[in-house]
Amino acid sequence: MAVELSNPHISSEDVSANRLLDKQVAVLGAGKLGGMLLQALVREGMLSKDLTRATVRHAERVPGLAGKLGIAVGTDNAKAVQGADIIFICVKPQTVDEVMAEIRAHIAPGAILISVAASVSTGQIETVLGAKHAVIRAMPNTPCALGVGMTGLCKGKYVSAEEIALACSLFSVVGRTVVVDEKHMDAVTGLSASGPAFIYIILESLAEAGVKVGLPRDVATLLAAQMTMGSAKMVLETGDHPAQLKDSVTTPAGCTIDGILELEEGKLRVTLIKAVVKATQRAKELASSS
Repeated sequence: MAVELSNPHISSEDVSANRLLDKQVAVLGAGKLGGMLLQALVREGMLSKDLTRATVRHAERVPGLAGKLGIAVGTDNAKAVQGADIIFICVKPQTVDEVMAEIRAHIAPGAILISVAASVSTGQIETVLGAKHAVIRAMPNTPCALGVGMTGLCKGKYVSAEEIALACSLFSVVGRTVVVDEKHMDAVTGLSASGPAFIYIILESLAEAGVKVGLPRDVATLLAAQMTMGSAKMVLETGDHPAQLKDSVTTPAGCTIDGILELEEGKLRVTLIKAVVKATQRAKELASSS
């Protein structure tokens, strides 16, 4: 199936055409991930502070978050969703059913629910809600904190094309988005959400290699990080296959081919494939046990 890619450089002006500043928004669970998304959306002027509410699990966090973002923050999920047009579900997967049962009687007709709870299906949420609400599932990754993240999204039974486009607009503020069938969401988790950890290990190893061949550690880390970012940008902006770009660097009898030979002998390629497969399998297990 072909996927839909949103504009990674969408501006506040573009999204305001969807009247986001007129939307009442509730963010349930403004912890690490929920707080990151909330801060980004508020920082970019995507949401009205007067119409945005958030909840946290522990009351002692309320004053700090409210003061930092200038929005209403509390611990009552049911109160937060009353009249909300968009509801972000950012609580832990194992508490989603409990929170949905808590808020279902207070959700306004026509509200859109966007869940970032890992491995929790739209069907599971729809079942607990017991009504035909638009439920969208999203899986962002941690680079979203710097606006260069990747978010996979899928839509539930009752989501319109306009509603999924609105969700893409929201997540485009923190990076790129892709819409997939829900059956692929665990793979999105294994590749895109878990992937940064794999890249950090590769970066760390490359920097250590730089130190091994005589570079200062800070210089080696800078070279490895910038090289990785540039290589990724080449893939994204040229549209060329990674293998084609690899071949353009690999000159006959040069030093790069010797390095590639070492990577192949060390089975780096198959190890990375197995890492993504294993993370995807784990995501499926979380879905069945959450």
